[in-house]
Amino acid sequence: MPLKPEEDAFGQGIYDYWKGEEPEEVIEREDGYVDVSMGPTAYLSEYKDWPKNQQAAMNHAKGRVLDIGCGGGRHALYLQEKGLDVLGIDNSPMAIKTCKERGLKKLKLMDITQISKKLGTFDTITMMGNNFGLLANKKRAKWLLKRFHGLTSSDAYIIAETLDPYTTTKKVHREYQKFNLQRGRMGGQIRIRCRYQKFKTPWFDYLLISKKELEDLLKGTGWKVKKYIDGQGSQGSIYIMILEKEA
Repeated sequence: MPLKPEEDAFGQGIYDYWKGEEPEEVIEREDGYVDVSMGPTAYLSEYKDWPKNQQAAMNHAKGRVLDIGCGGGRHALYLQEKGLDVLGIDNSPMAIKTCKERGLKKLKLMDITQISKKLGTFDTITMMGNNFGLLANKKRAKWLLKRFHGLTSSDAYIIAETLDPYTTTKKVHREYQKFNLQRGRMGGQIRIRCRYQKFKTPWFDYLLISKKELEDLLKGTGWKVKKYIDGQGSQGSIYIMILEKEA
């Protein structure tokens, strides 16, 4: 469901950055690990400042586009400027407000689980900014991917970004992955919340996944990998998948 005003840490940070402030977004994991994210500065970045793999991925977008987790609208606005018909959705009221003020024409405040055929048919679904993670876990991911299959054209693409969690060398992350596996979760199925000033989101699952796990996950969903676009340098663990429908 959409976030309540006091829960909208993510969107409030984006909006404040849009208005000229310099917010710091904190990500808190269930095991007590905390980190400051790139947050709003990345969510509103211009095309020229994007990593090369993100720039390349946009070349695959076509037709009517559903941007899931549109955030500050950077990808949706870019595609809109290219002449594509883009609908941006997010569960953050302030993210939606930011996108509207920045000029995105079509927006809906809704959670990813509320997506249905009522939105119409799409030729491209984008889930950038590591938003493949919004699929949350293996069971929900398969359910949502099947749902996406039913509301897309026969030659549609999903363009989604994630990262391979197993490339990390940090002990604190390795221990958490082991903890996940011991309780029957995927290693990269992290439980987190976002905090900013007095705002904090509810706890939610966010899925980070290796290519091998991804290809196993896709079985039975009607989707397959067409292409990977890997990150470079410090972005090496990040990759973008271009998914197409199985014949």
